[in-house]
Amino acid sequence: MAARGFHRGHAMHFDPASKAWRYDDDNTAVADAPDRACGHCGLANTPEGHDGCLGTLREVTNACCGHGRGEEAYVVLDDGTRLAGVAAIEFFQSALVSVRGAATGLGRDGA
Repeated sequence: MAARGFHRGHAMHFDPASKAWRYDDDNTAVADAPDRACGHCGLANTPEGHDGCLGTLREVTNACCGHGRGEEAYVVLDDGTRLAGVAAIEFFQSALVSVRGAATGLGRDGA
């Protein structure tokens, strides 16, 4: 059975012949195109490297939106608290609504 996974919402597989992870859709080596736009929402990372849909969140050390896989979403707050899955998504929705005044869920900085 081949090793499989996801990178930023893109399905990938390990190719033993080239000893590289490759995207399923076009067989490009992940190492050759690590900064593809999100496979779920289509947004590119921010210039700072944050998920495009999250932007820069206040009082957050590290975060990932999950790229369409909610169970993989997480956030680490500056105080060390870690939220994962649904709890992380709820945090993002709450933070983005309060920070950006957005009416709904996830959006880009300044949206």
